[in-house]
Amino acid sequence: MENDSNSLAQRAARGDADAYRVLLERHYDLMFRVAYRTLGNRSDSEDLVQEVCVALPKKLASFRGDSRFESWLYTIVVNAGRDLMRKRGARARAADGWGDVEIMHRQAAVEKTENLNWLTRAMSRLSPELRETVALVLGEEMTHAAAAKVLGLSEGSVSWRMSEVKKELRLMAKEQEMLE
Repeated sequence: MENDSNSLAQRAARGDADAYRVLLERHYDLMFRVAYRTLGNRSDSEDLVQEVCVALPKKLASFRGDSRFESWLYTIVVNAGRDLMRKRGARARAADGWGDVEIMHRQAAVEKTENLNWLTRAMSRLSPELRETVALVLGEEMTHAAAAKVLGLSEGSVSWRMSEVKKELRLMAKEQEMLE
């Protein structure tokens, strides 16, 4: 079964609902990003993407496959955004979208960094035995039985250690909350 977007689009144009579903799953975020950067408003962007999703089955009949599906889809979303801006007279808001998306990305990156820093500090406070257990169970995604073999422990001991890790992390999180 071919799974590239062009093949999926051609199958969806012939009425293949599964192909259409996969196309939407694959490209919904792309449609939203383009809509948001074009319109500069989350609510308008969500509405626009929904309208595009509803209209897409009919529009797929015009997809010839000469270019990448994504390029064709960009055009569909941008044109739908232009139509909406014309209808609402919202051209002045268009410039805001790009900056808002970038701000959201930066905020998410800062939050991710803060969470990673907290986790690194918390892990450094654990005993070496607990750290090595966490490294195998969570970091290497080993089962408790597999980690027990590596560590030369019983499976119950690994489970107990993981329980202790959870207690320690909860305590550290509470301490952090009290400081804030």
